[in-house]
Amino acid sequence: MLYQAYQFQDDLIAPLRDLARRLQIFSAPMFWGPAGEMAQHFSAALEMISRYEITHKRPDFAIDVVRVGNRDVPITIETTLDLPFGKLLRFAADIDTPRPRILVVAPLSGHFSTLLRGTVKTLLRDHDVYITDWANARDVPVSAGLFGMDDYVDYIIRFLEKIGPGGHVLAVCQPCVQVLAAVAVMSEDEHPATPRTMTLMAGPIDPRESPTEVNELAVSKSLAWFENSLISNVPWRYSGGGRRVYPGFLQLVAFMAMNMQRHQDAHRKLYEHLAKGETAEAAKIKTFYDEYFAVLDMTEEFYIETIDRVFQKAELATGDFTYRGQKVDPGMIRKTALLTVEGGRDDICALGQTSAAHDLCRSLRPHLKRHHLQANVGHYGVFNGRRWETEIYPIVRNMILAME
Repeated sequence: MLYQAYQFQDDLIAPLRDLARRLQIFSAPMFWGPAGEMAQHFSAALEMISRYEITHKRPDFAIDVVRVGNRDVPITIETTLDLPFGKLLRFAADIDTPRPRILVVAPLSGHFSTLLRGTVKTLLRDHDVYITDWANARDVPVSAGLFGMDDYVDYIIRFLEKIGPGGHVLAVCQPCVQVLAAVAVMSEDEHPATPRTMTLMAGPIDPRESPTEVNELAVSKSLAWFENSLISNVPWRYSGGGRRVYPGFLQLVAFMAMNMQRHQDAHRKLYEHLAKGETAEAAKIKTFYDEYFAVLDMTEEFYIETIDRVFQKAELATGDFTYRGQKVDPGMIRKTALLTVEGGRDDICALGQTSAAHDLCRSLRPHLKRHHLQANVGHYGVFNGRRWETEIYPIVRNMILAME
């Protein structure tokens, strides 16, 4: 009933949002007249009401042109592989010179892959970039079957196969576990598409290290609690009607609760900018929250297995992680160079959780391993923003170039 209650509430609020959008037309500057300041506040209030919404569709990447060297290069987004629970997208640059191919594995944790827009745009300066575009589970028919941890690893392997031999892989946050497992499986099988480098950024390889609030929540409840309290059926109005999911709106609420004061302050500033007519400043806040409030649902099996195997049992770190019934041994990775990146102020994936991969990849020679600790950045700053572009990205680029 959880999902149905949320949907009922959203349906009740929808007419109010629509009314606010219509009234905004008549509160535009041309209608302000002598009561300009009051009208500005009224217009700002209407826009705040119209934005009171959680969306469930992927926003556009909005990457049409990228600066490469001294010229602007057009970018075309292509779907190179279309699977039920995710697509492989390629950002095709209008460049004749071959460039290193890299797969960016986006997290499947409640937001769409466009959360990594800044990551992709920076990588496009020097690379042929692909990304995992995970589907919203509520839009996947029940007939498509289940999607659990092993299926996630399957998808990564299939995507790397599609990219072909000589590629590279970069994982952000949650999929660091599955990417490390996939590369280990491919290395053991001597798969020709095994990537040359593997960059793991702010991921819970060993969540027992410096546990955060996220880690503590995951181990403080039983699996039965998560199943009974957080899992819900998708309403029948959607393509995935009847599928059991962990709703994206619950994940959003959980993330916001960790920094509620910051979000309240941001919306207060947004209102002030709108009331003062400071459109440029307001646009920055609106752009962030347009992305942040776009959520996707995860399948029950993937979410519960993640809680169980990644956080409660830490299977990869303890050597108990399996794929299709077989033990996964990161020690089989011998040729794929490893780079791990952590943020000094990360309150989601704390120090030591990602660098634990170095001990697991025990067969890699020292020159094939590197760890980077970025001071003064939180979780988001590891893969987006100024320090990602100017301090972290050069290290990623140099690792890839060294293995080309």
